[in-house]
Amino acid sequence: MEFHLAFSTSYLAAFAMGLFSSLHCIGMCGSIIGSLTLSLKPEIRANKRSLFTYVFNYNLGRITSYTFAGFLVGFIQSLVMLPFGADYGYRALQLFSALIMISAGLYLAGWFPRFAYIEKAGGKLWKMIEPFGRKLIPVSSRTQAYLFGMVWGWLPCGLVYAALALAASTGDPVRAGITMLAFGLGTLPAVLGVGIMTNILTKLSQMQRFKQLTGLLLILIALIALFPELNPMRLQHI
Repeated sequence: MEFHLAFSTSYLAAFAMGLFSSLHCIGMCGSIIGSLTLSLKPEIRANKRSLFTYVFNYNLGRITSYTFAGFLVGFIQSLVMLPFGADYGYRALQLFSALIMISAGLYLAGWFPRFAYIEKAGGKLWKMIEPFGRKLIPVSSRTQAYLFGMVWGWLPCGLVYAALALAASTGDPVRAGITMLAFGLGTLPAVLGVGIMTNILTKLSQMQRFKQLTGLLLILIALIALFPELNPMRLQHI
């Protein structure tokens, strides 16, 4: 039996990235969910089960956009790297991806605040997409919640860009899309739990040592993605 290295350095790494970047998600996405929740009708907010379906649809739409962005990046990458050859191009992308992920880890730990400037890269695209989101407010149906989530998924975010860099290094549009799907699923616990565990999550987000720990874990993921042979979960043929 063999643990496929491509899986361990792409899908699992992306999921872990989403999980460990939860504090950033709470700051960026938690406030959005809070605002949208307050904009719902009182009878929806009063029904916890109904409210959860709306919040879930927001996130489903967000993750749909992440997946599509991953597929798009993977497709563009395959065209750009074609002249350089598969081996050289793939390794170059691995190095670039690891650099972005390490920068994101330093940013989460509070040691590289300038990484936030990378979010400006998506500012122009966001200005074109954001008005569509405004037209969907107030959200009055689950379909609207899903569509708003799709718009929300394009909100400029340095950690999403770090995940896209990892997705690009897969060398395949489909795998790149699945990589971003895994990243989105990793962010779900924190974003869905904002309304349930607000106090706990807020306290954790204010702890500098916890921020440093999550940043170091993200750096570790980057190193494992760059050097798959370091992965402790890798299995050999039996």
